[in-house]
Amino acid sequence: MSSELPLLLEVKGLKTWFPIKKGLLKKTVGHVRAVDDVSFTVERGKTLALVGESGCGKTTVGRSILRLVQPMGGQVLFQGQDLLTLGEEALRPLRRQFQMVFQDPMTSLNPRMRVADLVAEGMDSFGLYQNKSEREDRIASVLRRVQLSPDQMRRFPHEFSGGQRQRLGIARALAVEPKLLICDEAVSALDVSIQAQILNLLADLQTELGLSYLFITHDLSVVRHLADDVAVMYLGQIMEYAPASQLFAEPAHPYTQGLLASVPSPDPDALPVRAQVLGDIPSPAHPPSGCRFHTRCPRAEAQCTTSEPSPVVVQQGHARCLLLK
Repeated sequence: MSSELPLLLEVKGLKTWFPIKKGLLKKTVGHVRAVDDVSFTVERGKTLALVGESGCGKTTVGRSILRLVQPMGGQVLFQGQDLLTLGEEALRPLRRQFQMVFQDPMTSLNPRMRVADLVAEGMDSFGLYQNKSEREDRIASVLRRVQLSPDQMRRFPHEFSGGQRQRLGIARALAVEPKLLICDEAVSALDVSIQAQILNLLADLQTELGLSYLFITHDLSVVRHLADDVAVMYLGQIMEYAPASQLFAEPAHPYTQGLLASVPSPDPDALPVRAQVLGDIPSPAHPPSGCRFHTRCPRAEAQCTTSEPSPVVVQQGHARCLLLK
């Protein structure tokens, strides 16, 4: 029997606020509550999709897990070890095991570096080869894995298409043999046909390598066939968290229902009638009192403006809504 924990990543009560400073003395006058009490888990070999509108805090969640920004509270347990309690020296060897794939490969890939050196950055940092020949063999192997030719390793990023550059970003992450990939809007900048290719590639890599994914996106339709579980985020908090099959078939939270109503369908008449989400997302520096979604919720009642909801169990998941009690 394996001694490995079934949960690769467990996030508990994560809180990341950014100070608002004003005046000559840069006095803190408030905080942007980008992430405010977020909890979820990622199982080994599974995919959790973190979904929400732009500005809801989902990218900050990914960066907080990687310690690219410093959370102010909560726990990030990776294989049972809390990353937030570790100093940089203790954290460094663990960084090999979780990597990030960014939204725009042109801004995350150094345009002055050749493909071979871009892919090998992590391998160089962690000393994952014995000599130059082994280094080149590893680069060639990871390029083939993302369906690029090793003959292209001497080229520069600008010589590739958008989809190929995203494959390079994935190759760079895979080169250090991680267990977890955090994909931050990894396909949102690509054409629909290229999106499908990248999603199929990620699915194949997960099967071959046993990878786990935290897939951050604003588009529910992108993760419909990739995610095992879905967490729907709004204004720094998770509104609904459920298995993907349940969430798409029977969304419980009005916000999730509104997001699904906004997804284009080839046969709209076959879908249940749901109210779309209207208006703009409020400022995370001044979130609404009570339920944070009440200012845009078509079903909001008086209690929603004053009482903050706690997560309510809904089938195999939970939703943060007073109306579900």
